[in-house]
Amino acid sequence: MVRVFGLSPVRFAAMVSKEFTQMRRDRVTFAMMVGIPLLQLILFGFAINSDPKNLPTAILDNDRTAFSRDMATAMKNSAYFKFTKEISTEAEADELLRLGRIQFVLTIPQNFGRDLVRGERPVVLLEADATDPSATSNAVAAIRQAATDAFNRDLTGPLLPLRATDGPVTLRLHARYNPEAVTQYNIVPGLMGVVLTMTLVIITSLAITRERERGTMENLLITPVRPVEVLLGKMLPYIVVGYIQMGLIIIAAKVIFQVPVVGSLPLLFLVSFPFIAANLGVGITFSTIAQNQLQAVQMSFFFFLPSILLSGFMFPFQGMPEWAQWIGSVLPLTHFLRVVRGIVLKGNTFADIVPHLLPICLFLLVSLGVGVKRYRQTLD
Repeated sequence: MVRVFGLSPVRFAAMVSKEFTQMRRDRVTFAMMVGIPLLQLILFGFAINSDPKNLPTAILDNDRTAFSRDMATAMKNSAYFKFTKEISTEAEADELLRLGRIQFVLTIPQNFGRDLVRGERPVVLLEADATDPSATSNAVAAIRQAATDAFNRDLTGPLLPLRATDGPVTLRLHARYNPEAVTQYNIVPGLMGVVLTMTLVIITSLAITRERERGTMENLLITPVRPVEVLLGKMLPYIVVGYIQMGLIIIAAKVIFQVPVVGSLPLLFLVSFPFIAANLGVGITFSTIAQNQLQAVQMSFFFFLPSILLSGFMFPFQGMPEWAQWIGSVLPLTHFLRVVRGIVLKGNTFADIVPHLLPICLFLLVSLGVGVKRYRQTLD
């Protein structure tokens, strides 16, 4: 047998065979090695969009003439705006923006068509939920062009001189909740949910898996402590850790980044409990599946990756395709980000955030139920 640099081909082949055998036996790790790149490819290739279009828009048309309809049609043709609701009062517009159900409100004043024909450049108001500046910047640029070209079909003949170089109408933009388009106002509150998701899922899955690897879990079960008591005892310290993390982020947001906190901080801490518990439930479930700590980290990352990409933290939620929004709506981080940003930036009350708390509580019941059931089966 020919040797190269003192290597034995037989021993080398035996080592390669051994590694392939271990890889085949460790199916979870192998699945993660294949699944995570595929997940990244799908999410970044299809779901992620930094130029969101078809953003939900409401219209308050006080004129109801052909000119006002042309304005709405021009906005719709720009592909950035999708009119989902027609409203009749400004109070309704304020409520829709505060609850985050729409991204824009277009208000067309009375006598819009008459003033346009007279060359008086009537004012059109566009109100935007600017908590996420990246979701509105391109759309705002598009409406300026749409406002200029919207009436080219009608401003002909004697009305041709009304096509002024600065546009036949005056567009007034009102960026709500973040008028200066400060990115930190959107990112820093959202970091609260991202940090809780990452740390609580990973730490919980590692803590229980480490106990089982070291054999201390079996010693613990010899004592009169019941499995439910072990589980609750494991979870409570991490709940405290989660609240400490929240407090540190809020202090940093106020002191370092000067993020305005409009709403109630006690309410924020209160409604964060279901979200913290839901992540702990996910970590417990992973700990019952993982055979070692490496697998626990891999599973946690497999959960964390879609959570951060499909929740609206890094990329505008409304800009994703519909199937990605359905997946994102299942994840608790998506709803928690709306809760946090709603309380901090908009001053939302408990009644305002209830629609987002219900999916989190449902996820909590499912994750804890699965985690506790598998945990008891693993111990028994």
